Amino acid sequence: MNLLLAEVAQATQRLADAGVPSPRTDAEELAAHLHGVKRSELHTVPDADFDARYWEVVARREAREPLQHITGRAYFRYLELQVGPGVFVPRPETESVVGWAIDAVRAMDVVEPCIVDLCTGSGAIALALAQEVPRSRVHAVELSEDALKWTRKNMEGSRVDLRQGDALTAFPDLDGQVDLVVSNPPYIPLTEWEYVAPEARDHDPELALFSGEDGLDLIRGLERTAHRLLRPGGVVVVEHADTQGGQVPWIFTEERGWADAADHPDLNNRPRFATARKALP
Repeated sequence: MNLLLAEVAQATQRLADAGVPSPRTDAEELAAHLHGVKRSELHTVPDADFDARYWEVVARREAREPLQHITGRAYFRYLELQVGPGVFVPRPETESVVGWAIDAVRAMDVVEPCIVDLCTGSGAIALALAQEVPRSRVHAVELSEDALKWTRKNMEGSRVDLRQGDALTAFPDLDGQVDLVVSNPPYIPLTEWEYVAPEARDHDPELALFSGEDGLDLIRGLERTAHRLLRPGGVVVVEHADTQGGQVPWIFTEERGWADAADHPDLNNRPRFATARKALP
């Protein structure tokens, strides 16, 4: 074992003791980032090239600063995104939301599907859809100027139409024309603040986390936005907390112009997102 791998082993134990959920992965990611190699290449770093600053970044992760803030990057499906303070770090759970959305758009058999991403944050969802549905017309909106600094970096050179604004009033020019509305909105109840992981509670922007006493305030508003934007037969996909699976589909009721409201699990088989179809006239 070379020096770097020995230090990674020690770092793994320190991160585990600090309650970091994936201590070995994070210890290896930090080592790879600092030494400019892939995780699979850590064994190739000569002992003489070991960078003692490794223990500085380990200490930051030990204090529960997000790994992605330390490395400055987050991976989402086939994307590498720039992230940092002020923008919500995309989570692996959201990848299943995008996967379902892609399948839904392809099943529509529309030549150039129109897609809207509400509360885009880092731009992860919008960029993934633009990349994986090549002829789609993707529009995204974000309210926070702090988040938009990162969104603009990630979307530079992309074909996504990015706008700053309130998701509840966004894109009046697209009313009735959209095939798919997708969103990963804030959905944590204010009463759950103390139970949120330190990485999110202390580092993700509050605007991207909390939404009223039950966490569903913004989703209730987005239901109206989605109904306004979608064409008849168009589909909405909204992420939610795994504890809200029994509640969110009931927001998209037949009385409010929806059909086929349903909930779906993520890769861990936990309720993760709700979908509904705008009813035909």
